[in-house]
Amino acid sequence: MDAKAFLRDIRNRRGYDGQIVSVEDIKPREARFAQPSEPLPEMITAALRAQGIEQLYMHQGQAVDAVRAGEDICVVTGTASGKTMCYNIPVLEMLLTDALGKACYLFPTKALAQDQLRGINRFKEAVPGVPLIAGTYDGDTPRNMRQQLREDANVILTNPDMLHAGILPNHARWAHFFANLRFVVVDEIHSYRGVFGSNVANILRRLNRICAHYDCRPQYICCSATIANPQELAERLTGRVMTVVDDDGSPRGGKQFALWNPPYLDEGKVERRSSNTEAERLMVELIQDGVQTITFVRARVIAELIFRYCQDRLTEVAPRLRKKVRAYRGGYLAEERREIERQLFSGELLGVTTTNALELGIDIGSLDASLIVGYPGTIASTWQQAGRAGRGQEESLSVLIASNSPIDQYLMQHPEYFFGQSPEHAIVDPENVHVLAGHLACAAQELPIEISEEAQFGEYAAAVLEILEEAQQVRRRGDRWYWTGAPHPQGKVRVRNISENNFTIHDRTDPENPQVIGEVDEFSAYTLLHPQAVYMHNAETYFVQDLDLAQKVASVTRENLDYYTQAVSRTDIRVDDTEREDPWRISNMAFGAVTVTTLVYMFRKIKFSARESLGFGNLDLPAQTLETMAVWLMPPRQVLKRVREYKRVAGDGLLGIANVAVEVLPLFVMCDTMDIGSVVDSSNTGTPTIFIFDRHPGGVGFAERCYDIIEQVLEACLFLIKECECEEGCPSCVGSPLPPYAQQDPDGSSRDSIPDKEAALMILHDILEKEPYVPKAPSPQRRRLIEMGLAAADVPVQETEPPRREIKRLPENVEAKIRRRLKKLQG
Repeated sequence: MDAKAFLRDIRNRRGYDGQIVSVEDIKPREARFAQPSEPLPEMITAALRAQGIEQLYMHQGQAVDAVRAGEDICVVTGTASGKTMCYNIPVLEMLLTDALGKACYLFPTKALAQDQLRGINRFKEAVPGVPLIAGTYDGDTPRNMRQQLREDANVILTNPDMLHAGILPNHARWAHFFANLRFVVVDEIHSYRGVFGSNVANILRRLNRICAHYDCRPQYICCSATIANPQELAERLTGRVMTVVDDDGSPRGGKQFALWNPPYLDEGKVERRSSNTEAERLMVELIQDGVQTITFVRARVIAELIFRYCQDRLTEVAPRLRKKVRAYRGGYLAEERREIERQLFSGELLGVTTTNALELGIDIGSLDASLIVGYPGTIASTWQQAGRAGRGQEESLSVLIASNSPIDQYLMQHPEYFFGQSPEHAIVDPENVHVLAGHLACAAQELPIEISEEAQFGEYAAAVLEILEEAQQVRRRGDRWYWTGAPHPQGKVRVRNISENNFTIHDRTDPENPQVIGEVDEFSAYTLLHPQAVYMHNAETYFVQDLDLAQKVASVTRENLDYYTQAVSRTDIRVDDTEREDPWRISNMAFGAVTVTTLVYMFRKIKFSARESLGFGNLDLPAQTLETMAVWLMPPRQVLKRVREYKRVAGDGLLGIANVAVEVLPLFVMCDTMDIGSVVDSSNTGTPTIFIFDRHPGGVGFAERCYDIIEQVLEACLFLIKECECEEGCPSCVGSPLPPYAQQDPDGSSRDSIPDKEAALMILHDILEKEPYVPKAPSPQRRRLIEMGLAAADVPVQETEPPRREIKRLPENVEAKIRRRLKKLQG
């Protein structure tokens, strides 16, 4: 496509209102080549030539040499740079010289494994003499094929879930495979972060134990998108010292990358036009021009909304194109997803709206344009999604459409940050005791754990094993821990998250023939599938008749509705234990264990397209309790007193800072805003305090990372709030009064009252020890809110220090949590 001409045409069209705030003209890049120090075997050279590959790119040649030297490597290059050759070539070289040699390829999804199987089989198709027998081994593999693959295959492609639950527990059946395992390939390692990454790190430690048992030490070849700490992440995942290969020699076509900010709808510059509406308009324009387009969104409901909007619009302007658009997301059945992938690859579809389910390298052909609705949460994910367009040498278009959220507006004001080097760190915490307890149980079931092996699982391993012994899951005999619990503890350990409670969605439109149309985790069930919620699937609206918490089933019926719903929640927090506590500038900071209680207590009805509120409904759902880790910041009394002297409510300012902190933290830590939460509370410390917590049991390191970089986080908060064009606060800076995860749509707002921007600026200036900020005079509406807030908060601020506790090797409350969690491992 001619991306420059398209953007020029958009600027000249009626209704354009200056939405394009920046365009990065990414120039084409010529290829740079490097041959390995020793020539490739003739058979591999012939197979490459048959696929049109005459030379290796710089990073490919360097990777081959590093693997030949026996190093464990991590390849870090851009989308469509040929990373797969960095592991396929060494594996094929090994197969040519080692008749018994094996390789295990690990991918984050089954779909990606299937796609890469087709890629590696092209070698055999090109040169039939290549000694390659490859197959995918996952939940979809027929049972009669499984034995054949175990006995005959020399390359197994699988995912962490199957390795965890299907292969490692049955390693005796795989004895020949493990005894001859030469390579373990871990692709897309940037996706292994947070809870998922912490689980995968423990699975790989278990894999290393099994390999050592069969006197084998395979080499690791890891691949990653561009992140700040690829070496650290690869080493944390694999337990090996890594060599990084990051000199990307691949060519790329030119790209026009536009940052698109929806226009304001009001003179006060508080509310912008919906990013969903902007995406629908752009997508319809592109499809009408015959441009194959992929639109990425952050939530399943938004994928369905934009799909529906596009279908409605195309019905009016180009009815023949209505069926050329589909939605694609998690929750669809596997056969539905495969069919959509096929239609995209073949060109039958001109457009698809999707969550990040299509972000990874599934081959869906060469698309022309990618629209990204709302910042995906990380720079790495943004470039992955943008890279889905223009995989060839043709020019392509990518557009990041900002939502009203603070982080999106920060990027609109800071294009140089976005287009610069990613500062994000991918964080995993393999030693999280909530994760570790389950994997130690699995490891003991697979092989007795030697005392000398405890260190492989971290400093808490010995203490956790003792608790497992008390729970009668293991027994120590001499220098070994033996499994004595119920069979197959792997079935009790979830890899993708820590929650064991997933809900299925039953379509009961036809009572005689109910169908399962999806599955969600417990938290999503409370927010998406509460009674009277509108659930969207395939652009159809479903009314939730019932949410059975005991059976974990949501019953829905298909109905033609003109609105969708948005859950509203309240959060309380209790400090259980303080592990770290330090003064920071003029404030005090702490980090420790907390219990967070969330109650979804009402929902809001919102009309399609117009986004007008149609009213609220009350809910009667039980509270959800989360035991996790948090960082908290306690501003000094004089700062809060000064805010009150200007007739402002300190709590409103702190709430604004807390909202913004949750939004900007993903700029520094590779996490999603759904991974962290915030709350302002006085009950634990005796003074208004900002809490930022991990939204995963036991925590996964995000809050602790925030503790270490609090200066950077608060400086970013100050810049974002200060530079926002609004007068008194808006969803683009201080956000809404409720935490972001209470909302499904980042453009939405849960209440009309917004935290006080001026109070937030006063507090930030003071705690960062900058020139004191003098607030502007409030508007009449803000003055009324301030008077109400001052009356409610007319209680003297107490100067109390949070309790100091000595750090224990394994805190009692953590031990109690593990005990409760281990009950689920018992037969």
